[in-house]
Amino acid sequence: MRILLIASAFNSLTQRVQAELRDARHTVATEVVRDADDMRHAVAGYEPELVVAPMLRTAVPEDVWSRYTCLIVHPGPPGDRGPSSLDRAVAEGRTRWGVTVLQAEAEMDAGDIWASAECAVPSGVAKSDLYRGEVSDAALEAVRSALARFATGSHRPLSQRDLTPTVRPVMRQSERRIDWGSDGTVAVLRTLRAADSQPGVRDELLGAEWYLHGGHLEDQLHGAPGEIVATRAGAICRATVDGAVWIPQLRPVRAPGGRATFKLPATLALGERLPDVPERPAPLELAPERSTYSEIRYRERDGVGYVHFSFPGGAMSTVQCRRLLAAYRYACTRPTRVVVLGGARDFFSNGIHLGVIEAARDSAAEGWANIQAIDDVVEAVLTTTDRLVVAALGGNAAAGGAMLAAAADEVWCRAGTVLNPHYRLMGLPGSELWTYTLPRRVGPEITEALMRDAEPMSAATARRIGLVDRVLPAGPSEFAPRVAELAAALAVDPATHQRLAVKKANRARDEAAEPLASYRDQELAAMHRVLFDPGAPHHALRAAFLRKEPVPGDVRGRRG
Repeated sequence: MRILLIASAFNSLTQRVQAELRDARHTVATEVVRDADDMRHAVAGYEPELVVAPMLRTAVPEDVWSRYTCLIVHPGPPGDRGPSSLDRAVAEGRTRWGVTVLQAEAEMDAGDIWASAECAVPSGVAKSDLYRGEVSDAALEAVRSALARFATGSHRPLSQRDLTPTVRPVMRQSERRIDWGSDGTVAVLRTLRAADSQPGVRDELLGAEWYLHGGHLEDQLHGAPGEIVATRAGAICRATVDGAVWIPQLRPVRAPGGRATFKLPATLALGERLPDVPERPAPLELAPERSTYSEIRYRERDGVGYVHFSFPGGAMSTVQCRRLLAAYRYACTRPTRVVVLGGARDFFSNGIHLGVIEAARDSAAEGWANIQAIDDVVEAVLTTTDRLVVAALGGNAAAGGAMLAAAADEVWCRAGTVLNPHYRLMGLPGSELWTYTLPRRVGPEITEALMRDAEPMSAATARRIGLVDRVLPAGPSEFAPRVAELAAALAVDPATHQRLAVKKANRARDEAAEPLASYRDQELAAMHRVLFDPGAPHHALRAAFLRKEPVPGDVRGRRG
C-alpha cells in the first residue's frame, strides 16, 4: 500500500511506524508538517492510498480528509479526546490506558474508530517513557489492525456517536503547579512525571523561572519544603513536606523576544545560583530496597555482571561517559563470564550530550572532550577479551549510542526498539570506532547505505542485516527479566569458554592487521575538523535540534 505519514515532528513513534510499515512491504513516505498548507502540499505531491498521522498537533483540513482517508493515532482509549490525554493519565495515576486510531473529520478526535488497543501504565513510569514503551506498542498494534481493515475495502469503522466522550482539555501550567509548602512527595512525583520531557513543570527556584524535567523518589534525605538539600551527578534534590525528590534537568523559561531554551543537567543550568549543598553520590552497588536516583548501577547474579545505566534523554556528557567507563571497568574486575550493558527501560543511549556541548563556553572543546570520553567506553568494550559483553537495548539507540551497542559481542533488542545508526543529520562524520565495528557486523555496502540514507530502522531489520543478534518480543517491563534469563544461560553455556578463546584470537588478529588506535585517530581527525570549524553545518544543526527550531536552510520535508 502507498502510505503517507504526516507528523508534527519526526518523533520516536513516527519513526517506529515508518520503519515497521516498511518492514511490512508498504511504500511509505513521511512528511513533517507545520500547518494545513503543508498537509495539502504533501498529499498533492505523493498521492497516497492512505494517510496516517502518528503524532499530529494540528487539525487536518477538510479538503484533505474529505478526499483521502486520514487515520489519526490518538494516545487515549476510545472516546477519549484532547491534546493532553497521556499527561492526565499519568497525573491521575491510571493503571490502564489505550491508543485509538480514528478517522480525521471536522471535530478533533471525534472521527470514526478504525482500531484501538489497551496497555498497562506501570507505577512510577514517566510520560515520555510510557509513550516510547507501552503506548508505542499499543499504537503499532492498533495501526496494524486499522491498515488490515482498510485493505479489505469493506470494513465499516465504529462511529463515536454512541460513545460518551471524555474531553481532556490541554493541561496548562496552572494545573501543573507544585505547592512545595503543602504537596506531598507522591503528588509532586506525579506532577513531574506527567510533564517530564515536555512541557516540564514551570516553577520558581533561586530567584529565576525554570521548567523542571524528570522526577525520582528519594527515601532518606529531608529538609525545608522546596529547598535544595543535595546534588548528585548533575541532579538536584528538593525537599517536599514529607520527603524529597530528585530533579535531573532544568530548562530556563524563555525570555520575551529571546531564543528558545533547552534542557540541561540541573546543576549546570543553575550555575552560580546553586547553593552550597553536599554532593551525595549514589553507591554503584545500591541496596535493592533503596529508592533514590542513580544514573548507573551495578549488580551481579548467576555469573553475570549488569551495568545498568539510564541517562535523561539518552544523552551522555563527558562526565557521564567517564562515570560509565569507571563502572564498566569495575564490572570487568568481578568474577563473571558475562557483562550486560544497559538492560533498563527506555533509551539505551543517543550518544554525546549535545545540550552540554551547546551550553559550554567553548563548545568545540566540550564536544572534543565528549567524543573522546565516549570513545574510551567503546574501546574498553571492544578490548574486553576475558568475558562476553552483551548490549541489552530495552529502548531506542542512535548515533554514538548505537555504535556503543554494536561494539558488544551480542546485541539484544526489545522488539519495539528503533535504531538510528548514523550521524549525517547532525552534520557529523561520526566516531565511536564505527569504521571498525559496522563493516564487521553488516559489511561495507550496508555500512555505506546506513551512513548515507540516515533512516531509522526497526529491531527486526537490524537483526536481518546483522546489526542486532537477538530480538526479544517482550513488553518494556518484561525485557530486563528476559535478559537476565538469557544472560544467565550464556554464562553457564559450555560453548562460552570456546567463544572467549576465539574472541581473544580475533581481536589479536585484527589488532595486528590495523590497530584500533588507527581507526580511532582517523575518526577523531574528521571530527576535529568539524567541531573546530565555526562554519561547519553541525553547529547550526545542533542548535536547531535542541531548540526545536526549523533546520537551517529549511532542510525538512519528505523522508523516503
